[in-house]
Amino acid sequence: MLNIKSFFDKSTINQDDTLQEKQIFEQIKKEFLKDETLIFAGELLKLAYKKYPHNTALIAQDKTITYEELYFRTVLMSKKLQELGIKNGDKVIIYSENSIFFYLAYFAAWQIGAIVVPLNTFLHEKELIHIINDSEPALIFSSESLKGNLLNLINKVMIQGLPQILTQDSIDWQSSIHPNIDFEISKRATNDLCALLYTSGTTGVPKGVMLSSKNAITNALQCYARFRLFNLKDEDKFFCVLPLFHVFAQCTCLWLPIMTGSAVIIVSKIDRKLITEGLKHKPSLFLGFPALFGLLCMMKNAPIGSVKIFVSGADMLPDKIRAAFAMVYGRKICAGYGLSEASPVVAVNHKNPASPTNNVGRVLEGMECDIRDDNEKPLDKGSIGTLWIKGDNIMIGYYNSPEATEKILKNGWLNTGDLGMIAPDGTLAVCGRTKDVIIHKGFNIYPAEIENILLRHPAVIKAAVIGKEDADTGQIPVAFVMVKAGDNSIEPSLRGLCTSNLAAYKVPKQIICLDDLPMNSTGKVDKKQLQI
Repeated sequence: MLNIKSFFDKSTINQDDTLQEKQIFEQIKKEFLKDETLIFAGELLKLAYKKYPHNTALIAQDKTITYEELYFRTVLMSKKLQELGIKNGDKVIIYSENSIFFYLAYFAAWQIGAIVVPLNTFLHEKELIHIINDSEPALIFSSESLKGNLLNLINKVMIQGLPQILTQDSIDWQSSIHPNIDFEISKRATNDLCALLYTSGTTGVPKGVMLSSKNAITNALQCYARFRLFNLKDEDKFFCVLPLFHVFAQCTCLWLPIMTGSAVIIVSKIDRKLITEGLKHKPSLFLGFPALFGLLCMMKNAPIGSVKIFVSGADMLPDKIRAAFAMVYGRKICAGYGLSEASPVVAVNHKNPASPTNNVGRVLEGMECDIRDDNEKPLDKGSIGTLWIKGDNIMIGYYNSPEATEKILKNGWLNTGDLGMIAPDGTLAVCGRTKDVIIHKGFNIYPAEIENILLRHPAVIKAAVIGKEDADTGQIPVAFVMVKAGDNSIEPSLRGLCTSNLAAYKVPKQIICLDDLPMNSTGKVDKKQLQI
């Protein structure tokens, strides 16, 4: 096992890296400018083919394809879409597990100017119905294994009807690749909608986040500049185990590697055997969410020696998981933060592994952040308030929801709905969701603080704290925990742990042990279900 202190010391970057990151960002940005404007996202794969035709593009189990072949097969698919009457501005749903098929469908749609609408493969049928009715797709790409879910909706009176569905069988693997592949890209303006990504819907029906080419390319470039501070090279391999329907995976495993001619190792789903097989291809960058790193800890001997960077996003990284990962593998996990409305990455802490996990480092190059009170007035450094961010990566708005858009987009600034604090050194700490704040007798209680304490107990696997209405005090904190088998009587021990580490008003009034906690597809506890 590596010496943890030695590894951490080697991983620390000089204090003067802000200028270096800016220079990297500006330098690579020039490659994707035309007449001082970022190119259309549908041109990215063609550029990669011209620059890196023989580079490995995708590795999926035993199948490997180059950028030349990926572009060639995608062009054939684009032509098929045009023959079917799909045109610039039409919406195309992609409903598939991680696969080469997903990449082909995505870029085939983009290359004819269509708008991609990736669907969460874990959605309930009511959510599927809402998204299909709301987006009105002209065509659906679906894996064969998921096609039945769509066909079952035909009998539902709530759905308006389904367009044609294409599966993996639509891929032309027979035609021989020939040089000088040519196809005229049907372009859209850089500020036009190119990707429509529906949120998980934990706060209501799913909302469609509208992203433009500028949004997608900008955030991919921002991530590239930050990852270069980890010594990541263009020839390094990206490990794609995050579901590609999620914007975090699209940005870091689809947009970015295509732009740099890098290889992507595709893992079809989160499964121990498949993850182990994928890791044998020696990835350099591993992106995940906390529960996935918890799974690696349970695996104990995953072959991760080739990985340079582990980045956690999609949810707050518990101290317990970071410490366990360091203990098992002698490696650090870099805490990140983002949201779909920001395309999605906002910050990644590449520096101090000893800082609290809610410290996510500086915001990425080209972004601004501000902490404001309930009246939207800026707060001083060190104060907790609502996090607002600004940059070319911020979404166009919510699809078919101008009122919802107006509530969170103001003068180019996005109200993230998250609580944050800017430290004296300019780094950002994320303290939870504004809607999750528990107000007890006028005092603010932040659930993440209590959850981290509960997770210190060796028997606690998951923890979630919510506010419950109370006639006398406003709200009281209630904790839900998943514990190891046979440890359901540990409430006194957990209460003592909280009492020793928290102010009295923060100690949960109830601690409820469950066999498991409800989770969404990206590994977050679904607190809405706990409120029921």
